[in-house]
Amino acid sequence: MEFNPSPPAYRPTTGVRRWHETPLVLATDESLRGYGCPVDEPATFPIEIVRWPAQGLRPVDQNSGDQGGVTEGIFEFWWHNETLHARNNAVGDSYLFGWSRWPEEAGRIPLLPRERALIWRANYHPDGGQLVHPRALYPFVVPLALPGDDVTPARFVSFYCDGTRGLYIHPNVWHGAFAPIDDHAEFLDRQGRVHARVSVDFPKEFGCYLASPLRRPSLQP
Repeated sequence: MEFNPSPPAYRPTTGVRRWHETPLVLATDESLRGYGCPVDEPATFPIEIVRWPAQGLRPVDQNSGDQGGVTEGIFEFWWHNETLHARNNAVGDSYLFGWSRWPEEAGRIPLLPRERALIWRANYHPDGGQLVHPRALYPFVVPLALPGDDVTPARFVSFYCDGTRGLYIHPNVWHGAFAPIDDHAEFLDRQGRVHARVSVDFPKEFGCYLASPLRRPSLQP
């Protein structure tokens, strides 16, 4: 599909010269335990929807607060030279997720091989889970961290997915970009329709980017 980025939903934070490189593991049923799981049949896989939280002592009524349902569409990712762009057609948002070198140097000649994705933000969805399934054999890497608003870069692990299976992420699990190894990737995306996001800005909060290695892990978990 043609590269045609729209204005991003968030303006990226830049200006730091440090990264924190995550451990890299192969995405398996065992390694993803607590974060989510691999998915073979995306059309029938159930998406968790979280009930809207009560604001005080009175509970949310039964059979309410979780009726937003699920939305789906194509989640597209492009490496344009050394900058990672994305468009999530399920929710109508575009993003600039990161770079493969310092952003101030991205796109300059000569281009460098992409060894890692320098990601400036990650988020989680408190209202529901998220499923991505490659539409072709698109290997990708995604950094994940277990729930908790006291998140730090050190809590993230990058998972390598070989493109033969999809990936489901539980509600409240932190995730960065689904960074493709190749220039372009397309995923079927299914997630809660509300699509609430709670974010962490790594340069602003920790003075670094989160670095996900763009390769297959050399050792099995």
